[in-house]
Amino acid sequence: MRSGSGGASAGRAGAAALVLLAAGCGHLPAMHWPWHQRPAPAAAPVHELDISAAAGAPDSWRQYWRRNTLVVDLTAASGSGSITLKPASGAAWPVRLALRVTPGAIGVLEVRADQRLILPITPAGKPTDLELTPRLYTSATKQMSVTWGPNSAPAP
Repeated sequence: MRSGSGGASAGRAGAAALVLLAAGCGHLPAMHWPWHQRPAPAAAPVHELDISAAAGAPDSWRQYWRRNTLVVDLTAASGSGSITLKPASGAAWPVRLALRVTPGAIGVLEVRADQRLILPITPAGKPTDLELTPRLYTSATKQMSVTWGPNSAPAP
Protein backbone atom coordinates (compact mmCIF):
# COMPACT_ATOMS: atom_id res chain seq x y z
CA MET A 1 0.00 0.00 0.00
CA ARG A 2 2.19 2.78 -1.22
CA SER A 3 -0.29 5.40 -2.16
CA GLY A 4 2.05 8.37 -1.41
CA SER A 5 5.08 7.20 -3.44
CA GLY A 6 3.41 7.65 -6.83
CA GLY A 7 2.75 11.34 -6.13
CA ALA A 8 6.31 11.96 -5.00
CA SER A 9 7.84 10.46 -8.15
CA ALA A 10 5.42 12.45 -10.31
CA GLY A 11 6.45 15.60 -8.47
CA ARG A 12 10.14 14.86 -9.05
CA ALA A 13 9.50 14.19 -12.72
CA GLY A 14 7.59 17.46 -13.00
CA ALA A 15 10.39 19.38 -11.29
CA ALA A 16 12.98 17.78 -13.58
CA ALA A 17 10.88 18.74 -16.62
CA LEU A 18 10.68 22.35 -15.41
CA VAL A 19 14.47 22.50 -14.90
CA LEU A 20 15.09 21.17 -18.42
CA LEU A 21 12.53 23.54 -19.90
CA ALA A 22 14.06 26.56 -18.12
CA ALA A 23 17.56 25.58 -19.25
CA GLY A 24 16.43 25.32 -22.87
CA CYS A 25 14.56 28.64 -22.81
CA GLY A 26 17.77 30.61 -22.52
CA HIS A 27 18.58 29.68 -26.10
CA LEU A 28 15.47 31.26 -27.57
CA PRO A 29 16.60 34.60 -29.06
CA ALA A 30 13.15 35.96 -29.90
CA MET A 31 12.06 36.27 -26.30
CA HIS A 32 13.38 38.64 -23.67
CA TRP A 33 13.99 36.88 -20.40
CA PRO A 34 14.39 38.92 -17.21
CA TRP A 35 17.68 37.23 -16.32
CA HIS A 36 19.25 37.87 -19.74
CA GLN A 37 21.31 41.09 -19.94
CA ARG A 38 21.79 42.80 -23.26
CA PRO A 39 25.19 44.39 -23.87
CA ALA A 40 25.32 48.16 -23.48
CA PRO A 41 25.11 50.00 -26.82
CA ALA A 42 28.29 51.63 -28.09
CA ALA A 43 28.60 55.32 -27.30
CA ALA A 44 27.53 57.56 -30.15
CA PRO A 45 30.29 59.89 -31.39
CA VAL A 46 29.68 63.61 -30.91
CA HIS A 47 31.46 66.83 -31.94
CA GLU A 48 31.71 69.11 -28.91
CA LEU A 49 35.39 70.08 -29.23
CA ASP A 50 37.48 70.99 -32.25
CA ILE A 51 40.62 68.87 -32.15
CA SER A 52 43.74 69.79 -34.09
CA ALA A 53 46.66 67.39 -34.12
CA ALA A 54 50.31 67.98 -34.89
CA ALA A 55 50.32 64.64 -36.67
CA GLY A 56 47.51 62.30 -37.61
CA ALA A 57 43.96 62.93 -38.68
CA PRO A 58 41.68 64.68 -36.16
CA ASP A 59 39.04 62.04 -36.95
CA SER A 60 41.11 59.47 -35.08
CA TRP A 61 40.31 61.24 -31.79
CA ARG A 62 36.67 60.37 -31.11
CA GLN A 63 34.50 62.17 -28.57
CA TYR A 64 31.45 60.79 -26.82
CA TRP A 65 29.35 61.36 -23.72
CA ARG A 66 29.58 59.03 -20.75
CA ARG A 67 26.74 60.27 -18.56
CA ASN A 68 27.59 63.96 -18.00
CA THR A 69 31.29 63.69 -18.87
CA LEU A 70 32.67 64.34 -22.36
CA VAL A 71 35.31 61.68 -23.08
CA VAL A 72 38.04 62.34 -25.66
CA ASP A 73 39.31 58.95 -26.80
CA LEU A 74 43.12 58.93 -26.99
CA THR A 75 43.47 55.14 -27.13
CA ALA A 76 45.03 55.46 -30.60
CA ALA A 77 47.84 57.58 -29.10
CA SER A 78 51.25 55.98 -28.78
CA GLY A 79 54.84 57.13 -28.61
CA SER A 80 54.87 60.94 -28.52
CA GLY A 81 52.37 63.46 -29.83
CA SER A 82 50.02 66.28 -29.02
CA ILE A 83 46.59 67.69 -29.77
CA THR A 84 44.90 71.01 -29.12
CA LEU A 85 41.30 71.17 -27.92
CA LYS A 86 38.94 74.12 -28.42
CA PRO A 87 35.17 74.34 -28.01
CA ALA A 88 33.37 73.88 -31.34
CA SER A 89 31.79 77.04 -32.77
CA GLY A 90 28.69 77.91 -30.79
CA ALA A 91 29.59 75.50 -27.99
CA ALA A 92 31.20 75.91 -24.57
CA TRP A 93 33.60 73.76 -22.61
CA PRO A 94 31.90 70.76 -21.05
CA VAL A 95 31.63 70.93 -17.28
CA ARG A 96 33.31 67.54 -16.96
CA LEU A 97 36.02 66.33 -19.33
CA ALA A 98 37.95 63.04 -19.38
CA LEU A 99 40.73 61.65 -21.55
CA ARG A 100 40.68 57.92 -22.34
CA VAL A 101 44.17 56.41 -22.58
CA THR A 102 45.64 52.95 -23.02
CA PRO A 103 48.21 52.14 -20.32
CA GLY A 104 51.50 51.03 -21.80
CA ALA A 105 50.98 52.90 -25.08
CA ILE A 106 52.09 56.18 -23.50
CA GLY A 107 53.95 56.87 -20.29
CA VAL A 108 52.91 60.38 -19.31
CA LEU A 109 50.14 62.81 -20.26
CA GLU A 110 50.51 66.58 -19.86
CA VAL A 111 47.50 68.90 -20.02
CA ARG A 112 47.90 72.68 -20.23
CA ALA A 113 44.99 75.08 -19.92
CA ASP A 114 44.59 77.68 -17.14
CA GLN A 115 46.75 75.33 -15.09
CA ARG A 116 49.20 72.56 -15.90
CA LEU A 117 48.56 68.92 -15.02
CA ILE A 118 51.00 66.02 -15.48
CA LEU A 119 49.55 62.53 -15.25
CA PRO A 120 51.83 59.46 -15.21
CA ILE A 121 50.16 56.48 -16.91
CA THR A 122 50.51 52.98 -15.47
CA PRO A 123 52.47 50.63 -17.74
CA ALA A 124 49.78 47.92 -17.92
CA GLY A 125 46.03 47.59 -17.79
CA LYS A 126 42.96 48.19 -19.87
CA PRO A 127 41.91 51.59 -21.30
CA THR A 128 40.96 54.01 -18.55
CA ASP A 129 39.31 57.43 -18.36
CA LEU A 130 41.30 60.17 -16.64
CA GLU A 131 38.92 62.89 -15.48
CA LEU A 132 40.40 66.38 -15.49
CA THR A 133 40.16 68.46 -12.34
CA PRO A 134 37.54 71.24 -12.42
CA ARG A 135 40.10 74.00 -11.79
CA LEU A 136 42.23 73.04 -14.79
CA TYR A 137 40.07 75.08 -17.19
CA THR A 138 37.20 77.56 -17.02
CA SER A 139 34.54 78.77 -19.43
CA ALA A 140 36.94 81.57 -20.47
CA THR A 141 39.78 79.16 -21.44
CA LYS A 142 40.62 79.61 -25.13
CA GLN A 143 42.27 76.25 -25.75
CA MET A 144 43.72 73.21 -24.04
CA SER A 145 46.97 71.50 -25.06
CA VAL A 146 47.36 67.76 -24.47
CA THR A 147 50.85 66.24 -24.93
CA TRP A 148 51.92 62.65 -24.38
CA GLY A 149 55.16 60.71 -24.49
CA PRO A 150 57.19 58.02 -22.81
CA ASN A 151 57.59 58.15 -19.06
CA SER A 152 60.88 59.87 -18.33
CA ALA A 153 61.75 58.26 -15.03
CA PRO A 154 64.60 59.93 -13.13
CA ALA A 155 67.97 58.20 -13.41
CA PRO A 156 68.95 56.20 -10.27
